[in-house]
Amino acid sequence: MVNQVVVRIAAERIMNGGLNPKTNEVYLLDDITNPDYRVAVEDYILNATEGI
Repeated sequence: MVNQVVVRIAAERIMNGGLNPKTNEVYLLDDITNPDYRVAVEDYILNATEGI
């Protein structure tokens, strides 16, 4: 089970060019290694992006 708060934070950082706290580099979708979280973040981004 994924934590929706974590999903929202990760997705917002990815969409806004925020930093990955582990690497101090721009957060990328590829930085998410857990498949469940990756799918949840992808879904969040698709739902939050207008025009898709």
